Amino acid sequence: METLSLMPEYQDLPIESRSRLVIIAAQRARQFMQGTRPSIATKHTKPTTMALEEVLKGKVKFLVGKEARQAMKEARKQRERELERLTLAHVGGEDANEIKKDLSVIVDDSKPAEASEDD
Repeated sequence: METLSLMPEYQDLPIESRSRLVIIAAQRARQFMQGTRPSIATKHTKPTTMALEEVLKGKVKFLVGKEARQAMKEARKQRERELERLTLAHVGGEDANEIKKDLSVIVDDSKPAEASEDD
């Protein structure tokens, strides 16, 4: 029997499984460990407990499925752009253009087409 279904006060949450609850709370706890402030006042001090409390009170927004994959893709692209910006700002000038040119080269690892006997 599902643990969440045993607690009537959590029936309105859009969380369909314990696994999703754990994943969401773990990601929120990671945010706390990286310096994010809790969105609610809490008596708890451990990041995991604070995160679980926020999730169970419905204070954490989350995406699933296609929306989550798209958001992850966009976040990855944003991190790459930020890293490129920081690299260019740090290196500067001619070196930056050379590095950017080197990074934009695409390596083709595919096998060359076999020559036919007619050639």
